[in-house]
Amino acid sequence: MAWDNLPLLIILILSVLGSNQSVSIAVAVLLIIKLLGFNSWFPVLETKGLTIGITILTISILTPLATGRVTLKDLVGSMYSPIGIVALITGLFVAWTAGRGIDFINTSPEMVSFLVLGTILGVCFLHGIAVGPLIAGGLVSLLVTALNIFKS
Repeated sequence: MAWDNLPLLIILILSVLGSNQSVSIAVAVLLIIKLLGFNSWFPVLETKGLTIGITILTISILTPLATGRVTLKDLVGSMYSPIGIVALITGLFVAWTAGRGIDFINTSPEMVSFLVLGTILGVCFLHGIAVGPLIAGGLVSLLVTALNIFKS
């Protein structure tokens, strides 16, 4: 096996040890694609994979609306509550941060492994959920920008 597979193997081992099923499956699929020689799939996965993944995640999150478990009355009632307002503001901030994360990942792809590693460690030791790399990338981008401002 080529040494260039080592980072993926390390992430696979850590994700299995950390019971992070999503990352384990993702890395296993990438390794299988690579080992089978379907390298032409990588550009498609890189350009369309994020959109497909976010779409599936959004479907999951919106399912209570489709099933009627959350109604229009529930939404309107929550809209003006303090928690509803904080949730709205937090959602705006996180979406904006994740957008910066995409830019950061595109300009610094070598950092992806560390973002994923941090996410795996957060899942293992802080009982987190593995949706963090984009937001983490955005926060790194914000910190780097802030630190550069302070250097001036």
